[in-house]
Amino acid sequence: MNPVVWGLVAVALAAVIVWLVLRSRRSSGASERGAARLGQPLAATRSRLAARLDSVLSRSSVWEELQDELIASDLGVGASARIVDAVRRSGTSDPAEARSVIRTEMVRILSGVDRRLNLRGDPSIVVVVGVNGAGKTTTVAKLAARLAGEGRTPVIGAADTFRPAADTQLAVWAERAGAQVISGQAGGDPAAVAYDALRAAKARRADVLVVDTAGRFETRHNLMQELAKIIRVLGRDGDEVAEVLLVMDATTGQGGLPQARRFAGMGVTGMILTKMDGSAKGGVILAIESELELPVKYIGTGEGLDDLVEFDESEFVDALLGPA
Repeated sequence: MNPVVWGLVAVALAAVIVWLVLRSRRSSGASERGAARLGQPLAATRSRLAARLDSVLSRSSVWEELQDELIASDLGVGASARIVDAVRRSGTSDPAEARSVIRTEMVRILSGVDRRLNLRGDPSIVVVVGVNGAGKTTTVAKLAARLAGEGRTPVIGAADTFRPAADTQLAVWAERAGAQVISGQAGGDPAAVAYDALRAAKARRADVLVVDTAGRFETRHNLMQELAKIIRVLGRDGDEVAEVLLVMDATTGQGGLPQARRFAGMGVTGMILTKMDGSAKGGVILAIESELELPVKYIGTGEGLDDLVEFDESEFVDALLGPA
């Protein structure tokens, strides 16, 4: 393979990192919140990865070492192997063609899934789950703000009854988002709070109920069973939970895959990745979709209420490799 091609591969793959460290600027237009934000926050480990790839590509065992570097950059075993194999099979020595092969394979890995927020039912019920510290509560408020901005009337169910001051934190965010909050007593039954919130949403003719749940470790069986109870109780009167969204901290990288697998077994339908503005782990999106087949529907790109961006695979690949 032409060394120029591998130089291009090194630069292109190093750009994975450029997407994450630079905090994206807030913009007023929807298109700017897409391509512009996806294009900025990736620089945390660019220098390290570029140097490592330059070193790898100068040695004879290029394929194995290149795949190792991709895996180390959180693209995952499956996605890394597919990208390396695609470039190898192409047999091209032209930099532009090699770049096209890389782009095509990345888009192929991310394509073919429905990323739309499934809003069915009256009201539509969206349950948001995740481990402690993932940014779940603020994500609930950001999602409610998006829905309100689309002309819907969201109600938030504060079913995190265990964390001190969780209701207060959610109420502050909800006020900014223009959403009403239904809370229960501290330490109360989360499923009962979720059910009361559903009844209140119906009484107020709200379009969407977004239920915030307590953070839980995926290895704690009793906590996972409690989550299953919330979903079961919400459907006991014939209603259907339209979405169960897992909020995951992008900075965990590959370390977040085991928790995602466990939550997937509880009926998770999609994912939201937070803290993408300060992470060097953006490649984990390829791992998630390649290995778990869970669609990433939104990414959190900052601390502002509107810093929740719909995930678009083409914009994401453009952010990694630069415009076609």
